[in-house]
Amino acid sequence: MRGLYLVTPDWHDTAKLIDITEQALAGGASLVQYRNKTADAALRYEQAVQLQALCRRYVRPFIVNDFVKLCVELDADGVHVGAADTPVAAIRSAIGNDKIIGATCYGDLEIARQAWQAGASYVAFGGFYPSPVKNYPVTTSPGIVNQAKAQITLPLAVIGGMTAENARPLLAAGADMVAVISSIYLAKDPLTATRDFVTLFDAAVSADRIVDE
Repeated sequence: MRGLYLVTPDWHDTAKLIDITEQALAGGASLVQYRNKTADAALRYEQAVQLQALCRRYVRPFIVNDFVKLCVELDADGVHVGAADTPVAAIRSAIGNDKIIGATCYGDLEIARQAWQAGASYVAFGGFYPSPVKNYPVTTSPGIVNQAKAQITLPLAVIGGMTAENARPLLAAGADMVAVISSIYLAKDPLTATRDFVTLFDAAVSADRIVDE
């Protein structure tokens, strides 16, 4: 689990949502999380079905935010939850060992350790920077990336106002995935914006190879 982690916005325009998501997948996005806090059940199901079909076509994981029942119903690749949502251990029991479970840990290493022990597949930290689409405290220190990599043997995602520029130091510190919403969905050119992020990961891989050699 490495690369650009696409998180969908609260859009009711399904055609636009699918169009930009496909541009991002074509540009190299590694996985998609469907997150829509304002959709009703019917729209949520419709959008999830279409997004999952798109991800299947590009052979990328499709993850549902919060709605474990929807994940099971669609046989999605996994689910992502916050610390106040259904506990990771209960989700693991419900969806089995072959599914992905992501856990938001904000800026708290103890939450991350607990999620790891409960069966999470990856942990996510943030917000690191202000976001134009999500309202949360910008209180997560970049130093938590180094700390988490030293203590938790899970892939690590960073989220919160991510741009190709401000994600760079977090990748250098060891982040495996950069989760984005507005930097892709509100971009004038989503395909190029995606490729800008993918270039960061390519550069990080090249740097790792040089160190190993």
